[in-house]
Amino acid sequence: MNTLTHQQDQVLRIIGLIGGMSWESSAAYYKLINQEVRKRLGPLRSARVLMHSMDFGPVQQAQQDGRWDDAAAALEDAARSLHRGGADCIVLCTNTMHKVADRIAAAVPIPFLHIADPVGEAARQSNASVLGLLGTRYTMEQAFLRERLERQYGVKVLVPDETERAEVHQIIYEELCAGVIRDSSRKTCQSIIHSLARRGADAVILGCTEITLLIGQDDSQLPLLDTTALHARAAVNFALGEF
Repeated sequence: MNTLTHQQDQVLRIIGLIGGMSWESSAAYYKLINQEVRKRLGPLRSARVLMHSMDFGPVQQAQQDGRWDDAAAALEDAARSLHRGGADCIVLCTNTMHKVADRIAAAVPIPFLHIADPVGEAARQSNASVLGLLGTRYTMEQAFLRERLERQYGVKVLVPDETERAEVHQIIYEELCAGVIRDSSRKTCQSIIHSLARRGADAVILGCTEITLLIGQDDSQLPLLDTTALHARAAVNFALGEF
């Protein structure tokens, strides 16, 4: 028997991360997952993680050009490489590319942990029924995240108006993905959250894995459902056999 395995109380499943979209938020995933494992298992414990980090430039260009099939094919290959490497599940570290989640899930015979599910569970536990959604233009304007939440968790999802959507999209791609954090952009997002609250939202989804770099609970008048943190915690639940 492997000595290291024998010495541990619990052997963690291997989490396969598809990251790099952008690497700023993928680094947050890695940190959050390991912090959660340490919290649950002890100060010297850490997660068993494989990461396939994409070059975001070609992926972003494919998004902009509407070449979602090309982007999906690249992510399918990433999932297959993680499976070959020994991953026990796939975690896609981005909201926007969950547009092609079904294709990625079908590419491998291991579980795909969808980012919307821990968000829906958190909304259910907090009795939040109307959720504002901040994310890229693709996530806010297309149905792939909103419909899953509404269909499977019975919530209503609100998105900002057209001008506000453009502002959030610009903040994500031109600032946060490049590691730029601006107080003025935080104020913009706070104003948009206030607008969503006036329209009836009782919580807000941080539906881009980069937005958590800019907005925390202290910055919001509404409870936040942080997709990055919730998804990372779901990955640890899986690793510990609680999935």
